[in-house]
Amino acid sequence: MRTLYHLWLCPFSRKVRVVLAEKKLAFELVAERVWEQRSEFLALNPAGDVPVMIEPNGAVLADCGAITEYLDEAQPDPPLFGSDLLVRAEVRRLVAWFDEKFNRDVTVNLVGEKIFRRQMGLPGGPDSRLIRTGYEMIRDHLDYVGWLTERRRWLAGDSFSMADITAAAHLSTVDYVGDVPWEDFPAAKDWYARIKSRPSFRPLLTDHLPGIPPPAHYADLDF
Repeated sequence: MRTLYHLWLCPFSRKVRVVLAEKKLAFELVAERVWEQRSEFLALNPAGDVPVMIEPNGAVLADCGAITEYLDEAQPDPPLFGSDLLVRAEVRRLVAWFDEKFNRDVTVNLVGEKIFRRQMGLPGGPDSRLIRTGYEMIRDHLDYVGWLTERRRWLAGDSFSMADITAAAHLSTVDYVGDVPWEDFPAAKDWYARIKSRPSFRPLLTDHLPGIPPPAHYADLDF
């Protein structure tokens, strides 16, 4: 069976988990405390980060972009990057938007400060300045999600795609710490409710960090 090294609230790991589930591929999860820089893990991925996936034949793949594109080509049903060239370009644009811009603006500032600093045992508490920045920036991103879904069935077009998986993976980590103002963005909330209802996404909603429970609405499919 394939193995996925991950962190529980790592959006990049969550993306791969959802893709594997969408493709109906069995896998085993192994939590990796990347800050410990274990030599055995560094031998798999010298970059020292997750996700890392080991295929049943022993092949090692690292980086969520490389893994998800590999899985989509190796198991093309259902297609998650689209079949039309323009749609594929739009999917990749939005994947980059959330993995780079949203991650920098929001995920790092909220989840990074509230969760990962604590997990890594870094001195001092969360940086209130960075948290304020995350609170401010998430509103622009939710407004953009709403703008897209009011014009399309899914973020990149008519079909569920890696764009939706990527956006939802990041938002799910922020939602775990209760920092998504869903009520102010009904179009984004409706889109996310559809994502939460997918069988591939539901296992993410069962994740619980010891001593850090999610808000009551986190696993509620109807909010």
